[in-house]
Amino acid sequence: PRFIKAVKHIGPAQNQEKLIERAIKKFNPYDEPNSDNEELKKKYDLPDKAEWVYYIGCTSNYRQQSLRDATLNFLKKASINFTLIDEHCCTSPMIRTGQISISKDFMNYNIEKIKEAGATKVITSCAGCYRTLKNDFKKFGIVYDFKLYHTCELLKELIEKGKLKFKSNYNKTVTYHDPCHLGRHSGIYEIPRDVYKQIPGINFVEMKRNRNHAWCCGAGGGVKIGYPDWSVEISQERLEEAKETGASIVSSTCPFCRTNLSDANEKFNMGFEILDLIEIIDQLEYDVEI
Repeated sequence: PRFIKAVKHIGPAQNQEKLIERAIKKFNPYDEPNSDNEELKKKYDLPDKAEWVYYIGCTSNYRQQSLRDATLNFLKKASINFTLIDEHCCTSPMIRTGQISISKDFMNYNIEKIKEAGATKVITSCAGCYRTLKNDFKKFGIVYDFKLYHTCELLKELIEKGKLKFKSNYNKTVTYHDPCHLGRHSGIYEIPRDVYKQIPGINFVEMKRNRNHAWCCGAGGGVKIGYPDWSVEISQERLEEAKETGASIVSSTCPFCRTNLSDANEKFNMGFEILDLIEIIDQLEYDVEI
């Protein structure tokens, strides 16, 4: 028989404690100077009040700006009436590591900023933010009346309505990595696949483990900050699986997955191009209207 020693307390790893320490000081877990997004609003000529809010999320805003900018480019080209808010972290990283003391305050702050913007719709390109807004807010008793979209949901809706029409081919082989936050925890598996398959010229191929059986990228749940070496090795295994498909591009719909897959791709010289779905869209010629 195996014996397990009882302990009085189980808490976050030492590195994981930095998440909440940084968020309290700078409202994001990356220890970056807080951005109120005013410069981006000026760059894209965005109003203070709008029908939509693009909730960027910390990872896109501080680490994966190409994904953020691709989303901004699309929303602007589509003539969507949107704005940005002075965000606080959605607190997904803290929730996943059991550090919830600031979650409700940060959630209420973000809801208040969305209300101040007058928005009835919120879109995010971050799977972790999407899961938190969709599922975790309710667990903390936070109620809102706006409609929530992940970027892939808006793309699918516009394609189905004939409002997004591609004008150029994407003659590359692409495989899709299911983010845990979007797939397992939010039930969105087919929507991004439907969008990829509508891109002219694309050769879309599946990895052996996909949808609810997909191998995690290794970043979420506090693993990347708590156990960075292990995290990137998990991602390496995913890229080895991607290699079997013959794809040159590994794509996802999560900036955190993009980060960890990119780190493994670079560390182990895997030779892939790592892109988010919206970044692929950004490379295409298309007509879009709302």
